[in-house]
Amino acid sequence: MKFLSTNRVLRFIEARFTPGGELGLHLTAGVALMVLATAVFGAIAGAVVGRTGIALLDLRVSQWFDAHAAEPLVSVVLVFSALHSVASVAVAAGLLGWYFWRRRERYWLLALVCAVPGGMLLNVLLKYVYQRSRPVFDAPMVDLATYSFPSGHTSASTALYGFLACYVVMTARRHGTRVWAVLLAVLMVALVATSRVYLGAHYLSDVLAGIVESCGWLALCITGCSTLRRRRAA
Repeated sequence: MKFLSTNRVLRFIEARFTPGGELGLHLTAGVALMVLATAVFGAIAGAVVGRTGIALLDLRVSQWFDAHAAEPLVSVVLVFSALHSVASVAVAAGLLGWYFWRRRERYWLLALVCAVPGGMLLNVLLKYVYQRSRPVFDAPMVDLATYSFPSGHTSASTALYGFLACYVVMTARRHGTRVWAVLLAVLMVALVATSRVYLGAHYLSDVLAGIVESCGWLALCITGCSTLRRRRAA
């Protein structure tokens, strides 16, 4: 009986790491990324609530950016940030959805709807859970009444650019194209996150939490839709 039980466990583990299985390696990797992202987000949120760790660095980083803000960079950053607002990302996601609809890529369309609009709703929910106030300055560059943690701009941009990178990685034939897609996605997310801290709209922990939040949600959406497609095909 013990031998049979061990065999079952080994077969289960082997099936979870089989690249071609409908519940194989891709699902295992997605779940692992989601669990890791959840753990990291929990650590950041715990530090913010307890005012320890990275939360102690938040004020110093925000004050440094505020002290070094100057034109014409401020105007450039304001425009760049506006181009990555939640509304702008929603429009971009709509155009991408139209592209998938025209190409009849139903599973990618489903994954997009879950990842970007779904991620935005998750971000709003988390903001109301933590209800963190935004940074306060004598002469603020932006004046926002909504909550700060986690960053909506950063979260939405991470979902959009991360989704585009996943699509290119899974469909492009050239290895170089895949690498460039990932690097460009990382660069754009980093620029959006930096712009929000530079403008004084968010703390460092806000943008980091937004990135982690969307990475975990994106892994869940991509993996879930891929599993659904594989099961239908099987």
